[in-house]
Amino acid sequence: MSLISKALLLGVLIVALIPASHAQTDEIQVYDASIAEPGTFGLDLHSNYTASGSKTPAFPGGITPEHSVNGTVEWAYGVKDWFEAGLYLPLYSLTNKAALTYNGAKVRALFVSPHAADRKIFYGVNFEFSVNTAHWDTRRYTSEIRPIIGAHLGRFDIVFNPIVDNSYTGLAHCEFVPATRVAMKVSGNTRLALEEYDNFGELHRFSPANQQTHQLFLVADHHTPWVDIELGIGAGLTSATDHRVIKLILMKDL
Repeated sequence: MSLISKALLLGVLIVALIPASHAQTDEIQVYDASIAEPGTFGLDLHSNYTASGSKTPAFPGGITPEHSVNGTVEWAYGVKDWFEAGLYLPLYSLTNKAALTYNGAKVRALFVSPHAADRKIFYGVNFEFSVNTAHWDTRRYTSEIRPIIGAHLGRFDIVFNPIVDNSYTGLAHCEFVPATRVAMKVSGNTRLALEEYDNFGELHRFSPANQQTHQLFLVADHHTPWVDIELGIGAGLTSATDHRVIKLILMKDL
């Protein structure tokens, strides 16, 4: 087993053994326009642990971020070589008081340029609709529009998701929450990447800088014959951002 494989395995074990997510998100991922082959099911397991973050919920009755885990089980089906349907069920949290909560469900429709991995320039758009429980979000129904723009440049990949979140309180109140990824292939099965996740606030007027959230992740992706692993460690760049977050995604075509 290579040194990188051993390091990834150790990271997976650490995340699995952490006692009890929450920056109020179930999925920390940049979409790169890859989808399941037509007629194929995919299964992703998302888990995020907030090692150091806010000690108070974002709203009354919400989940305290620090020392909590949140995530989701993501089911996907390749309908066409340009269309994938997805279901997130369940969304869950394990709070810092060891309480397991059900947070809702999401459905999505992902449209992409076919065979994105073989293209120099690739693109797509993801539409997502969520039904939330009261302790997960102040709004019962929310949605996301996630455009995907990216390029394969030799050993490097650059991907940008200019995401817009909608809480159905008017177009001006939609939030701009982009995600960016720059990755480098270090072997045939492994990539290292930097990812940034931002929340600038509402479209009609961005939040003051000290109220915006910006988080930078160091990420390792590793392919094995059994499962694909994405492991990342994130650091908050502003006082409003959770300071340290660990994310783990396990991906498998069924």
